[in-house]
Amino acid sequence: ATNVETGRIRIFVNRELTADHLMASACLPQLFQAVEIEGAHYWDGGYTGNPALFPLYGVKATRDIVIVQINPLERPGLPRTAVDITARVNEINFNANLLNELRAAEFVARLLDEQRLPQERYRKMLIHNLSEGMALAPLGVGVDLNTDLAFFAQLFDTGVAAADKWLAEHFDALGDRSTVDLAAMFRAGAPQDEAKPLH
Repeated sequence: ATNVETGRIRIFVNRELTADHLMASACLPQLFQAVEIEGAHYWDGGYTGNPALFPLYGVKATRDIVIVQINPLERPGLPRTAVDITARVNEINFNANLLNELRAAEFVARLLDEQRLPQERYRKMLIHNLSEGMALAPLGVGVDLNTDLAFFAQLFDTGVAAADKWLAEHFDALGDRSTVDLAAMFRAGAPQDEAKPLH
């Protein structure tokens, strides 16, 4: 969740989770009052980490990080209405933290490949993205506010189908290699070599 006063992320771990922690991690300030936990007030964690990957870098049991991404990175067409514009701004803002963390993971991986970081202190994470078939983009704007039980059942079934498909195609990559080409992902938006430096 995002601490309203400090603007910093707070990671809640399984052993401490309560209903308040869950409400805090999904508290959109346009709809709900901030959730108070231990004297601090929290909003949705998406403002500072969506999802937060850095806590997983220290997990020794695995190098794999499987991201279940429901906010689309890309949405064709220019939003024109206030509702559509607000929704797209939220998607971009919530994805920005994820992209920054993935860029950092790619940077560390590149430095490791170039033997510019000590192998004993850093390790290359294996990044996977289970987004195909999961993104809410085809369902339209505002769908993330739908609390209908039938809709949740549909999302659950969609998630199971997407996970089954991903595992059938990529299970052998787990523990061995990334299925997301981070270098290609960030090369597309990088300045060209011939670009002049900023002064």
